[in-house]
Amino acid sequence: MPEKDVVERARQDAQEGKSPSTQAGEFVHEEIEHVKQGKHGARSAKQAIAIGLSKARRAGVDLPPPKSGSEKMRRQAERDSAKGQNPENPAPSRKRSHATMAALKREGSQSVSHAALSRQAHSAARSRTAEDRSLAAEKAVRTKGPDELRSAGQKAARTRARNRLA
Repeated sequence: MPEKDVVERARQDAQEGKSPSTQAGEFVHEEIEHVKQGKHGARSAKQAIAIGLSKARRAGVDLPPPKSGSEKMRRQAERDSAKGQNPENPAPSRKRSHATMAALKREGSQSVSHAALSRQAHSAARSRTAEDRSLAAEKAVRTKGPDELRSAGQKAARTRARNRLA
């Protein structure tokens, strides 16, 4: 079950008109924190992210199923979304819930180390086309406020300077 403040932050993102992926990011962040705190582990950064996205769908975030990946994964994402749209959700089976947590507790927490998350972000970015990245940047310019735009520009300038030195 996601924590109340996470659901509240996601709801606030929705009211501000932010995208479903931004809303889901709150759940992903929570899941990564859980692994870091040792509440449970994850086999990979990708698994921690998938758990967070699943929680987001079950909490009612209107996140579409992934375009790539297995048919089984897409069907599960659709089931999660359906559960999120139904307000009188039945609680998950205790037996299954305990089994899942027991399995996750046996996994390590290195999967969400700074290096592991960096590798995951890098590989995810590599799979995107230049056009995708460009469209995302244009949308960011439209949706960010002036303060966020300024800080994003400063961060980009720092990155460019650092890459020039390297």
